[in-house]
Amino acid sequence: MILSKSDRKLRIRRRIRKVSFGTATKPRLSVFRSNKEIYAQLIDDNSGNTLASASSRDKSVDAKGTKTEIANAVGKAIAEKAKSAGIETVSFDRGGNLYHGRVKSLAEGAREAGLKF
Repeated sequence: MILSKSDRKLRIRRRIRKVSFGTATKPRLSVFRSNKEIYAQLIDDNSGNTLASASSRDKSVDAKGTKTEIANAVGKAIAEKAKSAGIETVSFDRGGNLYHGRVKSLAEGAREAGLKF
């Protein structure tokens, strides 16, 4: 049986979510990538709350350059918000996307700004 692209991504997302779990001290850094924008959230799965979020649509994120450069800026922004909330380590959830391109750039930006995962 050949899976469609969306079915394959959903299957990978479910497999990742079995392992990746966020707590209040080590939340899950969830990444959603659309064709135009990229979004990141710090989620506490115990209580179901979003602790911090950043996206390429935010006014605080410097949205200049290529989509990869913007993703790097979003990673830095989410890391700064995490630091202000007292969070240093996170569990990375790539959301079914390959660790390549914009998702990788977001992760590298978050690491540069001081998040550990």
